[in-house]
Amino acid sequence: NHCQGDHSITPKDRNMADNLASPTLPNKLKAYWTHGGRLFQTYLDKSTPYVPYRWGFTAALLVIYLLRVFIAGGWYIITYALGIYVLNLVISFLTPRFDPSLESLDENNSESLPTSTDDEFKPFIRKLPEFKFWYSMTRALLIAFTCTLFSFLDIPVFWPILLIYWFVLVFVTMRKQIKHMISNKYIPFDIKKPKYAGK
Repeated sequence: NHCQGDHSITPKDRNMADNLASPTLPNKLKAYWTHGGRLFQTYLDKSTPYVPYRWGFTAALLVIYLLRVFIAGGWYIITYALGIYVLNLVISFLTPRFDPSLESLDENNSESLPTSTDDEFKPFIRKLPEFKFWYSMTRALLIAFTCTLFSFLDIPVFWPILLIYWFVLVFVTMRKQIKHMISNKYIPFDIKKPKYAGK
């Protein structure tokens, strides 16, 4: 007869089994974070078709933030950084995803092109879609508002200089964008709608 080994469970093995059966605190936090992220993404996806309500919420948030800055009289650097970021979002929103000059070259090389009022309807494809524009702006406003809760972020600065510089930057950037629109003959909004002929 062969002697069989002792398969009794030691206290060390029991502790290891308990650790595997019951998740540790970091694992629990990670699970809660993952679940919360999925839940947030679900409601975010459901809000996609409600464009006026989404932008109404963002507009109200912007008004609240501006009132907060105006009444408190501070955080002008944060507001200036927010303005620059929003300006970049606007430019990306107004910019086509593909370079129109390159597309025009491709069309010139093609054999059949629509040349009348019955041209095929081509929707304007943005570099930054509307939903991402809204989400990025809303998130930036929430971050900026959170920054106003910390006094060490209120860096003293002569705010009229920042305001003037921001307006100059807006003027120069928008003029460049308008020139780009005119030179490439595109409008960043779908004005022309497709028409369907009846039977």
